[in-house]
Amino acid sequence: MPNRPIYLDNQATTPLDPRVFEAMLPFFSTRYGNPHSNGHGYGWDAFGEVENARALIAGLVNADDDEIVLTAGATESCNIALQGVVNANQHPQRHKVITVATEHSAVLETVVHLGQRGIYPVVLPVNRDGLLDINDLERALDDQVLMVSVMAANNEIGVIQDVEQIGEMCRRAGVLFHSDATQAAGRMAIDVDAWNVDLLSVSGHKMYGPKGIGALYVRSGTPIAPILAGGGQERGLRPGTVPVPLVVGLGKASELAACEWRSDAARMSRCSRWLLSRLRDSRPDMRLFGHGHHRVAGSLSVGFPGVTGATLLSAVSDRIAFSTGAACSSVTSEPSRVLLALGYGLECASTGIRISLGRFTTEDEVATVSDVLTEAVAMAGDWAEA
Repeated sequence: MPNRPIYLDNQATTPLDPRVFEAMLPFFSTRYGNPHSNGHGYGWDAFGEVENARALIAGLVNADDDEIVLTAGATESCNIALQGVVNANQHPQRHKVITVATEHSAVLETVVHLGQRGIYPVVLPVNRDGLLDINDLERALDDQVLMVSVMAANNEIGVIQDVEQIGEMCRRAGVLFHSDATQAAGRMAIDVDAWNVDLLSVSGHKMYGPKGIGALYVRSGTPIAPILAGGGQERGLRPGTVPVPLVVGLGKASELAACEWRSDAARMSRCSRWLLSRLRDSRPDMRLFGHGHHRVAGSLSVGFPGVTGATLLSAVSDRIAFSTGAACSSVTSEPSRVLLALGYGLECASTGIRISLGRFTTEDEVATVSDVLTEAVAMAGDWAEA
């Protein structure tokens, strides 16, 4: 495609790292064995590579290899975590699941669905900065709570929750803790022990790996039951033949993330701070949505008063690729529910745009984006006044 726009939608998906692509290639052609075929070399080869990838994924989050369940992505991981714990629940008095208003739909919709099975959903609000008020959680953690699900980093505004403290509170209360770490993986350190999580979800295509693959960390001893019936693969929690090329890709992406997230994050943070400063210089009334510091590297959620995000996106779509909210919500034209949950009104929320830098974003591209957005915002403002 000639004159491709500068890509700044890495929270929707990241480009496949060429090193990941190279690692995957043989498993699409010559190394095509089924890892569940245990009677010949083709199967042994595939099985060995799957287990090697599992170890690399485990290393990224400081888990044991046998605590990693391979899935089709974070949405499935979140569903297995939430529904699986409910399926295994032996304590009827524990019928509440706590989550947060700014969670991804994979969690919020699943929690609502569990309401049809006698589970009472508790959806906690967030402060204007996008952070959960720990006191709200403290008050909600009674002896009727089965589990808590709070994402590590938000998929729209990039805000990082205090998962370590949340996990500690859940541990003291005897409540299981799940965290959707889809946006955190590859952008910050993840340690399932330090975080006190019992379950944690990640996705390949948000960390420069392939689409269609993810993983669920399940702490050893966590009571959980499958949500699908089948051949018993993945500890019985995720039946079906494991897609070896995708698993190898996720393993390689995890290996690269473990080695490079610090340098990636440092560069993305530097570039995003510079971009934010330039945009503020041109429009001092620009809003930054979410906490100013507790956010993943390279994530900016901003709004320009009087200019809707949709208008701005349309004006620059041939030069910059960004979004007005979560990719899973892009089919609707409504303002971001995350920004509404932060307490902004419809008019303000409709101005929001999500800019997310990535591993392959260059400083020259960021400079170009600054100029293009500044010009587009000025022109949109002129149209609004005309």
